[in-house]
Amino acid sequence: MDNIKGPFKGIVSDFKGRRACYKQDWTAAFCCGPRILAPSTYIFFASALPVIAFGEQLSRETDGSLSTVETLASTAICGIIHSIFGGQPLLILGVAEPTVIMYTYLYSFAKGRAGLGQALFLAWAGWVCTWTALLLFLLAIFNACTIINRFTRIAGELFGMLIAVLFIQQAVKGVISEYKIPVAEDATAEKYQFQWLYANGLLGIIFSFGLLITSLKSRRARSWRYGTGWFRSSIADYGVPLMVLLWSLLSFSVPSTVPSGVPRRLISPLPWGSASLQHWTVIKDMGKVPQGYIFAAFVPAVMIAGLYFFDHSVASQMAQPKEFNLKKPPCYHYDILILGIMTLLCGLIGLPPSNGVLPQSPMHTRSLAVLKRQLFRKRMVKSAKECMKQKASNSEIYGRLQAVFIEIDATPADALQPSVAHELKDLKDAVMKGEDGGIRIGKFDPEKHIDAYLPVRVNEQRLSNLLQSLLVAASLFAMPVIKKIPTSVLWGYFAYMAIDSLPGNQFWERMMLLFITPGRRYKVLEGAHASFVESVPYKNIATFTLFQLLYLLVCFGVTWIPVAGILFPLPFFLLISIRQHILPKLFHPLHLHELDAADYEEIPGVWSHSHGISFKDREPNQSGDKDREVEMSDAEIFDELTTSRGELKLRSVKLR
Repeated sequence: MDNIKGPFKGIVSDFKGRRACYKQDWTAAFCCGPRILAPSTYIFFASALPVIAFGEQLSRETDGSLSTVETLASTAICGIIHSIFGGQPLLILGVAEPTVIMYTYLYSFAKGRAGLGQALFLAWAGWVCTWTALLLFLLAIFNACTIINRFTRIAGELFGMLIAVLFIQQAVKGVISEYKIPVAEDATAEKYQFQWLYANGLLGIIFSFGLLITSLKSRRARSWRYGTGWFRSSIADYGVPLMVLLWSLLSFSVPSTVPSGVPRRLISPLPWGSASLQHWTVIKDMGKVPQGYIFAAFVPAVMIAGLYFFDHSVASQMAQPKEFNLKKPPCYHYDILILGIMTLLCGLIGLPPSNGVLPQSPMHTRSLAVLKRQLFRKRMVKSAKECMKQKASNSEIYGRLQAVFIEIDATPADALQPSVAHELKDLKDAVMKGEDGGIRIGKFDPEKHIDAYLPVRVNEQRLSNLLQSLLVAASLFAMPVIKKIPTSVLWGYFAYMAIDSLPGNQFWERMMLLFITPGRRYKVLEGAHASFVESVPYKNIATFTLFQLLYLLVCFGVTWIPVAGILFPLPFFLLISIRQHILPKLFHPLHLHELDAADYEEIPGVWSHSHGISFKDREPNQSGDKDREVEMSDAEIFDELTTSRGELKLRSVKLR
């Protein structure tokens, strides 16, 4: 009720908070120099590949009404608008699987109606977007984002698991389609003869599984034993697009006797072709939509607005976790308002709307944390060594390190001082103990101790988001090259996205726990494991997991209902009430808190050695033998400390 009485309160507060640091959002980027290109290109590849895959899926589901051109254009336009005018610049926007699902249902409804049909599908979708935008405006005006915390882990992980299942479904359907003749194609063509159709299917299996296996291997390159840290990090960050390129090149190695079209490749119009240009004038056709269908568009709009509100807010929430020590204020209400404007714009020009996406948003934050850490370490080590050459006392050395930290942090000193004193406490202890012999090696070592006790910081700026959006826009002009990608490679990429999203999803981890026999459960405790494994009885874990599994099957079943499938977000909204009023009666409050915890808390295994953010447990090398020191890059550190969803793992230290 207070939210209704204070309309615009959240938007005004968000706007004022971000306006105060808007200039710094740009200046903070230029202090990095060319190094800002690294996170920009990293996020570009992480964003562009899914959007290309979703474009091919949309093209098949809408009989070519939408394609990769439209998904790339929407991602680029919305990304540019958000990076300049949005509230939280760490949030990455793109066309996501939920949008593809909703547009598939919209097309299925429209093409079977005499008053709409394929000709007015995009015009009717424009009305759906108009209603959706209006609802998003109302949600932002009346401060609906204050309830975002009611979407707990159980809802987020169920939604993530549903998307993973839909990815697998699309991958399987895609591989099977390689053995079939596409609709509206000439069945008498040579490439559709039995032997070539069969060959296309076999190549589809090879390319799909090849892309899947090599991508999963390259994604885990940071744990390889071989190669330098830079090489392993490069493969882990850019291995997936490299694998797409590699398998696309291999597709051209088929003998020349194979007819053109085997293997199949993306079918998409060029951005400058007439099929793409007609989208920009969809607004002229919106007046041709019958009045009854205009009002009927409100029903799917309610589902889409709720879906975008949930998806966008959760992505924004995960892009700014408290463990990363972000200094600038959040901006949930204002960003929903901007999302409404972008949704309206996309509907009027015939594009599927974009919203905040996972895991790209937390990946963006993590990449900027690595960049900021490199800046801190370089400047602070240099300053410490200069002070040591001048025979400065340890107090003077720490004072200089603190001054450099505040300078690079680019936040007003008055606002920062209390937190700096707390965050640099461990570093201060390491420096000051040298005066009374507290450090075993006898003196403060800048290289070792600054690296060990440096707190996490993120370079909060807008340029990397803008650059990656511009790269997505530039990729539109590379459509003649993108069309060379075999469709089977994209089916493998769908499977990769599904499998790569599972680690870190506690719902998945609990399902795997159900298949472990009682006599082998001690193996779980030997490795790093979630805290609920030790604090919640197995019976309660199994009951909670089976409830989630049953609910997942219900949500998945709804997606199979021909027209009513558009209501698939509804079970997730109902889950809020179930979580608040029913589950507390079935589970002990402490057990429910552990199973539905806001943070991902992990306990190191009995025989494992793990690294914490502050590296407090790392012992200095007493022998001074540098060859024995563990080589671990910043990217490796953050990769170990985060889940596939981008959450920071909170490590609990067990006393043994």
